[in-house]
Amino acid sequence: MIKRMQGWMAAVLLTGIAGAAWGASDHAGFGRGEGSQQTQLGPRPFYLVAGMDESPLKDKLESCAKGPFARSDFSIGHRGAAMQFPEHTKESYEAAARMGAGIVECDVTFTADGALVCRHAECDLHTTTNIVATPLNAMCSVPYTGPGSSPKCCASDITLDEFKSLTGKMDASNPAASNAAGYLGGTANWRTDLYTGRGTLLTLEESIALNRKLGVKHTPELKGGDPQRIAAVFGGQAQYAQRLIDELRAGGVKPRDAWPQSFDLNDVLYWIDHEPAYGRQAVYLVDYDAVARDTIPSLPRAELKRIKARGVRIVAPPIPALLTVENGRVVPSALARTLREMGFDIITWSFERSDLRRGASTAGFYYAFDPAGEAIRKDSDMYLALDVLARQVGVLGIFSDWPGTVTYYANCMGLK
Repeated sequence: MIKRMQGWMAAVLLTGIAGAAWGASDHAGFGRGEGSQQTQLGPRPFYLVAGMDESPLKDKLESCAKGPFARSDFSIGHRGAAMQFPEHTKESYEAAARMGAGIVECDVTFTADGALVCRHAECDLHTTTNIVATPLNAMCSVPYTGPGSSPKCCASDITLDEFKSLTGKMDASNPAASNAAGYLGGTANWRTDLYTGRGTLLTLEESIALNRKLGVKHTPELKGGDPQRIAAVFGGQAQYAQRLIDELRAGGVKPRDAWPQSFDLNDVLYWIDHEPAYGRQAVYLVDYDAVARDTIPSLPRAELKRIKARGVRIVAPPIPALLTVENGRVVPSALARTLREMGFDIITWSFERSDLRRGASTAGFYYAFDPAGEAIRKDSDMYLALDVLARQVGVLGIFSDWPGTVTYYANCMGLK
């Protein structure tokens, strides 16, 4: 009986330690909203920290293992928690919030009847939903017809009711499959289909309501689209951009809790000029040519000065544009230094969107700053890159497909 009691007490103590590390309640001032909840990081951050080489950074991160952990605006849910949950679904957004993302992204596109919905692109339904295996396949701009076909299925091909009948899935496809069910496969082996039993698609309005319920903030990205369809549905690009702000306002979102984003500078300038309360935190997303290192062709210094004068405050290049490797160490890139010198705030994307098990040399675009894998040699080394982005580049926040990894770092370093 005594042995049983001793075993039970040990289990209670272990549970308590795990609770402190993985599910501590929010700090005062963190996670406030209509439905703040416990922050649950799960085992991944601890696994990554344990795999780091010995260093002062590892020592610091290990010292935080017992928490407590809380929500942080530094941690931004990229399409939710898209490393393991179907992107832009209710389930993905809920997972991101539970992992301490203080801000969650809805990429915004539109249906044929003018509803704003959360999808990464106007025409990605054939890889992010089950549409090709449903009767709605016939409505696609280019339907799936069998092995080797290249379907193109757009949210703007269908109505809102039809859109809502679909189920989200991991963004992948297998064009060589023998049938539509097989075409829906192809998920990368470092992701998973384990959480695709439910993939609830959402409108922008629904995502706003869900974020408020969960106590997180909002960063909707207005996606590009077919100009003729945008004109037919909204009247033009400006009206399309206005609709996004209208939905934020109708959903009760305060301007300080929203960071509307776009790759189209015209959208950002529209918000600055016509909706200055929301435009003050508008984010100009800029892409990057990994071949032409340290440059963004559309943003020479003169253009950066121009957009700064026009009121653009926040610029968001991807991670490889902001980092480089010198003497085997990760350091800020020339572009990162230029943006800081010019007084821009910086947000970047996207963490946990690469398979780093063999290091940066095989990880693709997001680690193109280290093509030979000199500094980033294994998955745990991602914290080296994160540390430079946070402490030397000084980014405001980082989009992540698995926010718990960033939330751990943010809490350890006191980043709210």
